[in-house]
Amino acid sequence: MSLKLSISLFVIFLCNSFSSLAQNAEELFSQARTAAFEQKQYPLAKRLAKAALQKSPNYYDIRIFLGRIYAWEKQADSARREFDLVLQQKADIEDAYVAYANLEFWNDNSERALLLSNQGLGYFPSSVELAILKAKFLNDLKKWTEANQVISDVLVKYPTQADVRALAIRIRENIFSNRIGVNYTFVSFDKQFDDPWYLTSLDYSRQTSLGSLIGRVNYANRFNENGIQFEVDAYPRLSNTFMAYVSGGYSPNLGVFPQSRAGFSLYANLPKSMEAEAGFRYLQFSDNTWIYTASLGKYYKSYWFNLRTYLTPSSGQLSQSFAFTTRYYVGGTDDFLSLVLSTGLSPDDQRNIVLINASAYKLQSTGLTLGYRRSINSFHIINFKASWTNQEYRKDTRGNAFELGVGYIRRF
Repeated sequence: MSLKLSISLFVIFLCNSFSSLAQNAEELFSQARTAAFEQKQYPLAKRLAKAALQKSPNYYDIRIFLGRIYAWEKQADSARREFDLVLQQKADIEDAYVAYANLEFWNDNSERALLLSNQGLGYFPSSVELAILKAKFLNDLKKWTEANQVISDVLVKYPTQADVRALAIRIRENIFSNRIGVNYTFVSFDKQFDDPWYLTSLDYSRQTSLGSLIGRVNYANRFNENGIQFEVDAYPRLSNTFMAYVSGGYSPNLGVFPQSRAGFSLYANLPKSMEAEAGFRYLQFSDNTWIYTASLGKYYKSYWFNLRTYLTPSSGQLSQSFAFTTRYYVGGTDDFLSLVLSTGLSPDDQRNIVLINASAYKLQSTGLTLGYRRSINSFHIINFKASWTNQEYRKDTRGNAFELGVGYIRRF
């Protein structure tokens, strides 16, 4: 390498060094955020953050940011060191408690996370973010009564917070260990059948450490015949993100009910108050029917939206049905109005499940269902529904079905 080239490279190095020195902490912090959030270059973001801290050691936002990067890279001890430095020097920084509590929760230390959220709430008692975290940690520790109180207080103040409502529903499912429910449904037809249908169900649900377990007995009078069906449903929790649905049923009265049925779904709680599901349903009439289902749900302010599809392969074709559900919450997690717009038949609907038999699922149908659910003193829940379905029961021949239903749930 020539002397002239060496001198040129040295000059460039000095210029770059002086340029870096001339940058203030704010500029370096901005570059670090860009490197982390836009470029996903965490090592570069850490170097820039450390350079910024050398210029401004008491710039707490930078140190918290550096701790978050360590947390994302699963360097828990390094992250704790940064958060501890912040709180030792200035104990009233809300974001430090949020970041530190999340770190401990991600590292399966919910007791420590709860302690940090309580410390933060001591300085910021009106913090929504810390209150939500506290409820989440209490729920993870199975302290469901306390979690329900915390999240209910937040929900009263912020009824349109979608993530709050989604968490409140999960906590409410855990808080009561036992539940008994009864439902009655009346269905009449203007053309398809001369006689109405009557359906009644009685179920018992038990919340366990692994998830909820439900036993159910269904009675129906269809086609002037009586039938009974026995079902078991389970909702095992696999993690903080995933939950499964496992179901099975049997009836000695084929025709009034399918002889046997089964189902499985995997649910996932997604970011931004969203949830997804994918699974299958199996029905045994004279032939076996397999139906695949998927859904996507979203909480938005006081609303919950869900779009579900059922896909049924048969004879080289794929039949599809859809249901779009909207709930508007008028109070707590069990107080809402609902609207369902649907096409096709659902294997999860006891009202018309037998119509899937004999290839009826290939025919066209449209439906609308209105519902209302109301809780009384948290222990009692009543629900009402009314629906209309326009069903093609023979090719190019349609009829209407009208349904009225009422139900009651007692928690204890």
